Amino acid sequence: MSQNNNEFDIFDPTGMFKTMRQESMETWAKLMVQFVSSEAYADTTAKVLDAWLASSGPFRELVENTMNQALANLNMPSRDEVTRLAQRLTNIEMRLDDLDAKLDEVLQAVRRAPANA
Repeated sequence: MSQNNNEFDIFDPTGMFKTMRQESMETWAKLMVQFVSSEAYADTTAKVLDAWLASSGPFRELVENTMNQALANLNMPSRDEVTRLAQRLTNIEMRLDDLDAKLDEVLQAVRRAPANA
């Protein structure tokens, strides 16, 4: 015997529970979509996030300062120091690329110039 969406097969009790579960999940899904689509939900979420961000700022700064002190005590670079080093290396790399391009231009000009001997 087969099971229809609205009918339960008395010989398949798990099918009955699967159908009930599916209908329950669909109902919850519809309710949650309506709930999170409401203006009140958006306003409340915005207020909660604003409060969380405002309160987490000082804590984040404290953790960052503590981490910087711990890294300094271990003679290890901080995030800012690594970032500055990466910026300097990028700058050096760009200058080397520029010098390489200029050197190529000079070599091409020398090769094109007639030999005066």
